[in-house]
Formats: sequence, structure tokens, C-alpha cells
Amino acid sequence: MNTQTVTHQPRYRRRMMLAGSGVAVALAGALVATGFVPPPSPAGAQPVAIEEPVALPSFANVIDQVGPAVVAIQARGESRMTIDIPGFEDLPEGSPEERFFRNIPEFQDPMPTTSLGSGFFVTADGYLVTNNHVVDDAQTFEVVLEDGEQYQARLIGTDPLTDLAVLKVDADREFPFVAFTEEDVRIGDWALAVGNPFGLGGTVTAGIVSGSGRQLGNSAYDDFIQIDAAVNRGNSGGPTFNLAGEVIGVNTLIFSPSGGNVGIAFAISAEVASDVVADLIDNGSVMRGWLGVRIQTVTPDMAAALDFEEPGGAIVSDPIEGGPAEGAGLLVRDVILAVNGDEIESSTDLARTIGALDPGTEAVLRVIRDGEEIEVTVTLGQMPGEQMVAAQPAPDEEEEEVGLGLQIGSNDRGEVVIVGVNPDGTAAEAGLQRGDVILGVDDAEVERFEDVRDAVETARDADREALLFQIRRGNAEVFVAVRTWVND
Repeated sequence: MNTQTVTHQPRYRRRMMLAGSGVAVALAGALVATGFVPPPSPAGAQPVAIEEPVALPSFANVIDQVGPAVVAIQARGESRMTIDIPGFEDLPEGSPEERFFRNIPEFQDPMPTTSLGSGFFVTADGYLVTNNHVVDDAQTFEVVLEDGEQYQARLIGTDPLTDLAVLKVDADREFPFVAFTEEDVRIGDWALAVGNPFGLGGTVTAGIVSGSGRQLGNSAYDDFIQIDAAVNRGNSGGPTFNLAGEVIGVNTLIFSPSGGNVGIAFAISAEVASDVVADLIDNGSVMRGWLGVRIQTVTPDMAAALDFEEPGGAIVSDPIEGGPAEGAGLLVRDVILAVNGDEIESSTDLARTIGALDPGTEAVLRVIRDGEEIEVTVTLGQMPGEQMVAAQPAPDEEEEEVGLGLQIGSNDRGEVVIVGVNPDGTAAEAGLQRGDVILGVDDAEVERFEDVRDAVETARDADREALLFQIRRGNAEVFVAVRTWVND
């Protein structure tokens, strides 16, 4: 067999080489040189042709129409390096050490920064959309049109929660502009990404919508469509179009181990972007309603623990002190099923529904409390800034096994805290962690180790599928549903 392999390998290589155009040309030349002329085809013979050629789509007509509305953006600013050297602030002013670090040029002079991105006009009078991260910390903005014309732009407003920003070009002319789609985007639809990758200038790539409703953990307001059209650095802020020339998303993120395109890109959905852009144009900022609660989606395990027939809604894990919800009487364990008649399926759904309402609006919540359905009317506040998360005190040495793969102890404030989680237990499967403070199990408050153990034993005796733990992690109070038995 080895002999056959050695013998056949050269012939196989010769066949492969004959497929190369260079070898084919050389061979044809050799045949002509020897006087060989191919015989004429029989009378009436025709070359092979496809009678009904497959009509592949061309996107040229779409791009001819929408391309002029897409721009390249150069955002320029200055940044000054900060001196992050342990003990620097304690050095005596004027000392040799202090002068040495203070005289490093990078710490003295601001460094120019340039961010390259894309954008697109949404009005004829010069309002254009891009990403917040393209313009963040920049002071000047240069917009380059498809035909090479350049304009200075000014910043109208930004929304870091959705990574959107609006610029305005003031010029005595009308600009070509595009509109956001009002149609539902379907997986499998064509997607045309237009932008300025790597600063090369206007570039078009095509693919399909690979997914929708993606949440990437950045914000409760995330609603990304996933596309496989090639998107790279510099495409940020550019539009993704459907075949009608409508914007279905604003290109924002790529998933890539290398930093280059691997066919997974994310665009802010038109549904989210259109509302945010309208607010930024009208007000320069986005004003979102605020309920003032920490919430979680009611999962199947939580539904079992709450004796619900099916999962759905958002459970209140912690009304924030002084917030609108607390003032309206919302309580821990209340499950919000609807807002102003609109059904709520998840915590994200609730956050978006409330955020879409103006501060000061009255919202009527349909709530399940202790198995009964009630209505609670809340006057929404204005969403505050992010709050800091406090560190959890470490538990002490005392501990006790209470079932579910949990070891519990107490911290220096006398609270019952998880000090160990068996990775094979249902508590670990549910996501309970060392350091979580147990505030309650089902309807009972937890003040002692025995409260947790008794709740577990009672649930097992009653053949309950799951227990609902109320825990505090950092400064957030959340619910975790834990199955009472390990699956066989």
C-alpha cells in the first residue's frame, strides 16, 4: 500500500495542477506550437448553457438609493493620562520623586484621540444617528459624505444605556436621509450593513438576520438583532437595511475572538433605536419612567414554588427605599403581570414597558399578592443613576448543613448566610452562592439556621417541587427557586 501511495501521488498531483489556469494556458500554447488545432464542432452544436438561470439578488438598486444617507464620522478629542502610582499622592510636593513623575510628558500634555465610526441621516435638515461609544469623550465631529464632502457636526445628545447618539450637521442644504422600519424583522430576512470599516470609506456587506431579541447583559434595554453580514471596526453606528431600504438596526457590536469579523454582529433594533433617537432629537436626552424595584423573571422553578400554573411576569425582590413602588405599597413577592393592560412576560419586559413611559405618568399594575389578583397604581419617578453595590460581610466559622447542598452560618450582623455550596446539590444548580444572605424561604422570614432547615423538611414532606429563597447579594435582594430533590 505504501508503494501504491508513492506511485499514485505524483499522478494525482499532476491532475490537480492541470486545473490551474496557468498550466492550462501553458498547455494550450504548447498544443498550438505543435500545430494542433481543435476540430470544428458538428453543425448545429451549441455550447452548454442554462436555459433558466437562477436569478440571484442584486442589492445595487437599494444601495444606490440609501448609500448617500450613510456617512463616515471622525470624532476627535483629548485625553490626559492619570498618574496611577501607589503612594504618589503622599509624595511631598517638590520632592525629587514627585518632580520625576510629574515631569513625565504623558502626564503633562493632553493626548489627541480619534475615533472612527459610521452614521446615517434620519432627517433632511442634518440630524444623524451613530453610537455613543463613537462620540464618547470627543469634542469635535467631522462627517464625511459618500461623495467626499465634509461637514462639522455638533452633539445633540447621547444615551449610554442603548449606546446611541445623535449629531447635527448645520448646512444650507438638504441631506438624503433614511427611515427606521416599522415592520417586524424576521430571522432569515436579508440584511445589508453599510458603513466605514477600518476607515476605508463606504462599504456594503450582505447577509441575513441570524437572530433577534438578543440580550448581551449590558442593559435591561438591550434588544439586538444578530446578523451575519461582515461588520468590522469602523462599522459602529452605521445602519443595517432591509431590501426596502429601511433601517432595521444600528450596527454596534461584533463577537470575535480575534477582533475581526467572524460572521456574528449585533445591531440595535429599529424598535428601540427609533424611540431613543426621537427623544434625543426632541429633548437632547432620554427620560425614562422609574418604578423603583428590583425585579426578576418568574421562571418555571419559581412558578412551581409559588404554586403558579405557568411561569411569567416579574416578581418584586426588593422595593427600593423611598422609590415610587414603595410609596404605592408594592411588597416583596408581589408578581407584576401587566402594566396599563399590557401583559408582562419577564423582568426585561417590565423594565422596557416602564422605561417607555414618561416620569410622572400613572401606571396601573396588575399584581398577584398571596394568591389574589389586585391592582396597584404607581406614579412613576425619573430613573436615577446607577447605585454602588456594597461588599458583603464575610461569614464566621459557625456553620450547619441544612439540605439542598447548603451549608449556612452567620455573619457579624447575626444574619443567616451561605458559607458553602455543594456543587452537586440543587442549591448550586439554582445559582445560590457563598456569601448570599438568606432573608426568607417561601413565606417565612429567616432568623435562625433552624428556619431554613425546617422549611426544607416541610417542603419535602409535602412533596413540593421547589422552594423560593429570598436572598441578598451585595445590595440587591433577589429570589432564587431551588428544587427540593436532585434529579435521578
